[in-house]
Amino acid sequence: MDDKTLLQAIGAYLAHVQTLLECLPREPIAQAVRLLHEARLARRRIFIMGNGGSAATASHFVNDLNKLTIVPGQPRFRAMGLTDNVPLLTAWANDSGYENAFAEQLVNFVEPGDVVVAISGSGNSPNVLRAAETAHAAGAAVIGITGFDGGRLKAASDICILTSCHCMAQVEDVHMVLEHLMASTLREVAAQLPAEA
Repeated sequence: MDDKTLLQAIGAYLAHVQTLLECLPREPIAQAVRLLHEARLARRRIFIMGNGGSAATASHFVNDLNKLTIVPGQPRFRAMGLTDNVPLLTAWANDSGYENAFAEQLVNFVEPGDVVVAISGSGNSPNVLRAAETAHAAGAAVIGITGFDGGRLKAASDICILTSCHCMAQVEDVHMVLEHLMASTLREVAAQLPAEA
């Protein structure tokens, strides 16, 4: 591949991601930020999950909610990654099927008022969908972060943030920007509140 062709390919990829970011619907993002902020103030738990690249995004989001958002005088997030305990994840996958690996973890902890963040590029991951069902049955809210046409996760979410794209790599790029955007915004929102006594 010559330099001109290489630079064109790089430019085309970046231009497409930029277009996807510009087209993101703002209102569902704002709704998700409001819900997460309310959960923080109420000291509810946040559970986050995904498969493959979405598992990496889920772990990164947990990291950023629990550390990046810290504001002195404000409650800290109580975020848990359902992808991060590998022995437990594989135990449930082995004994009850991979489609139950996230839902079974939720059963131990999820309570009314908690929030489940379900990340799936296609929106059709069986284990993510089963976790969304489990969350709703327990009275928790579901934020879906998805791509393609939203899949079944779109209808299974209380709030759905959809990246309308059929390139998984670019969907995952946007999802990573989304988690940084939400965590950074949540820190700014908390910084505007009066400090707790």
